[in-house]
Amino acid sequence: MPNLTKHKKITIVLCCVLGAVIVILAVVWARFGYRAQSYSSTSYAMGTYIQQTVYGKEAQSAASAGSQAVTSLEDKISWRVQDSDIANLNDASGTVWKTLDSYTISLLQMSQKLAQQTDGAFDPTVLPLTSLWDFDGKKHVPTAAELKNALSHVGYQNLRLNTSDNTASLKMHYNGVDLGAVGKGAACDKVLEAYSKKNITAAVVAVGGSIGLYGNKPDNSGWSVAVRDPKTSDSDTGSVGTIALQGGQFVSTSGTYEKEFTANGKTYHHLLNPKTGMPQNNGLVSVTVVCKNGALSDALSTACYVLGKDKGTALAKSYGAETIYIDTAGNVTVSSGLKDSFQLTNTSSYRLAK
Repeated sequence: MPNLTKHKKITIVLCCVLGAVIVILAVVWARFGYRAQSYSSTSYAMGTYIQQTVYGKEAQSAASAGSQAVTSLEDKISWRVQDSDIANLNDASGTVWKTLDSYTISLLQMSQKLAQQTDGAFDPTVLPLTSLWDFDGKKHVPTAAELKNALSHVGYQNLRLNTSDNTASLKMHYNGVDLGAVGKGAACDKVLEAYSKKNITAAVVAVGGSIGLYGNKPDNSGWSVAVRDPKTSDSDTGSVGTIALQGGQFVSTSGTYEKEFTANGKTYHHLLNPKTGMPQNNGLVSVTVVCKNGALSDALSTACYVLGKDKGTALAKSYGAETIYIDTAGNVTVSSGLKDSFQLTNTSSYRLAK
């Protein structure tokens, strides 16, 4: 009997210990376990792939919400989508004002301000030119007469906005807005907004040449974003270097390699100068912009490319944005705010400019 009592006591103690361990493990899982959960997805919208990696309890749901946010934005701001805000605005050019979604108005307002600051080096009314070149379709080298005619319909001064009632108009017939230079960055903004409504800890989304970072990774380390090597192909991309960043930051790159074609022995890229109508060839191959707004980072990367290194750097600085310029000679120019966070990894083909 004494031995049985002793065994019972041992059994009771072991059960208590085991129960305590189970409770502790359950608490640890509830608090930290889900953080290790991650979900990756790839979808397609805006003429490009949407790549997401999300960490947290609602990772899959958040990625789904992110994809839906991009599609919803495309339906609103793409001139190619029938009945989108921009399609309706373009269809009414030279006639009546149109009521648009407040977010569309905010993108137009930001684009108009940038156009004014750059004296038209960045211009949201470039649709007559982008349609003429048709880099996403037939890829046409315009004649001088075609360019002259298209240029006569380009001019941010023809875009009129009334933010008090969210209306806009295009002054003349054949004016047209193309928000392709801000759309993918704006999509990153919308995806991060969708993430904020879900129970997740961290995420990264890439929409074409724009990237949005949300939170910090499960191990509390920052994000490392690669800057693409312009000399590599889409199917075998390499990097020039990496940037160490934190959640809440956005990265956009405009590069000549993104859309280009060769005709009669000459290569033409899609980064057009709105004043000449021709691809801007100024010795640069790409510009990367880092800031805290996706749409702005996207717009600035285009504007800084067309303006060139000196004027572009000054423009980005006025917005608190940082830049990385890569030129045809392999020189990499990094603005002061990124010097400690950028690391050049491809030292055989590129060098840091002083």
